[in-house]
Amino acid sequence: MFKRRLAPLFAGLAATLLISSPASAQGNELLASFDNALGTDVRDPQSFEAVYASGFEQRIAELADGDKGRIGVAAVDLATGDQLYVLGDQLFPMASTSKIAVAGAYLEMVEQGRYSLTSEFPLLIPIRSAKYSSAAAPVRKGNYMQAIDLIEIMITRSSNPATDALLAAVGGPERVNDWVRRQGIENFSIDRDIATLVRDDGEYDPAAWIDPRDSATPKAMIQLLQGLYRGDFLSAQSRRVLLGAMSRTRTGKRRIVANMPAEARVSHKTGSLNNTSSDVGIIEAPDGRAIAVAIYVTGQGSRLARERRIAAIARALYDGFGAKARNQPNWTNAPHSGG
Repeated sequence: MFKRRLAPLFAGLAATLLISSPASAQGNELLASFDNALGTDVRDPQSFEAVYASGFEQRIAELADGDKGRIGVAAVDLATGDQLYVLGDQLFPMASTSKIAVAGAYLEMVEQGRYSLTSEFPLLIPIRSAKYSSAAAPVRKGNYMQAIDLIEIMITRSSNPATDALLAAVGGPERVNDWVRRQGIENFSIDRDIATLVRDDGEYDPAAWIDPRDSATPKAMIQLLQGLYRGDFLSAQSRRVLLGAMSRTRTGKRRIVANMPAEARVSHKTGSLNNTSSDVGIIEAPDGRAIAVAIYVTGQGSRLARERRIAAIARALYDGFGAKARNQPNWTNAPHSGG
């Protein structure tokens, strides 16, 4: 009786094994194909550590470590064509580095005969007002100055009233943005005059938040610097006016210029806002090379810490590109225009 009850169970089990055996064989074949293709050796876990092409790149990456805030770097050796970027496509607050573009837009209008370097405009002095109380901060007219002098103090001393005077003269931020776009530069936007930008500063922490207003990527700023230096965007006279003012910049003594050797010539423009410091410009080496550099630093604990980081990155870029150029004996044949 017991055997008769077990007989159907064994019969069913045998049937199941017979039915399953083709699938099992197929699975074995599939496993064998994986083994043949990939091997059967035990592999080490995959590494996600950054791999750098050179010690130079690794050094810049270490200096631009953003564990205490975002740091963006873009640099191009205009003679050799060597490039280096850290967060080059990420937006950063331009602060006063945008004033280079304001000057460029005005100088184009001079070339078109719409203004001259002796045209006079009033300084626009901010009137005290509560943060975010109006779309544009109120200003009053101050002394009239010639455009050439407004450009000088806007760049060398980072004068905000002078900047807003020229910004109003060219037709506002949208006109500057239009000039930049026509040069083929994207990811660059001026959205407010300086009086409003300064009054409403601190709305966001740039170390942790990307505000697209009044911002640019380091790459975009490098494009602007490169085009200005090479004379792609402005006439020779306009270029001399702007780069000449940048060579006389008095702000940012602890930034790009701080660690530069005496033989290097720096033409630059600084920027500072809440929890962000920046410096952009051209570093000319004694061997005739020029390096376009844009460094945007947020966070890092203090303004002094940000400035020290800018200085260290700038010197590392100068030394690193110099070493690479010495290993490229034909770089002197590269097209570039200095002076």
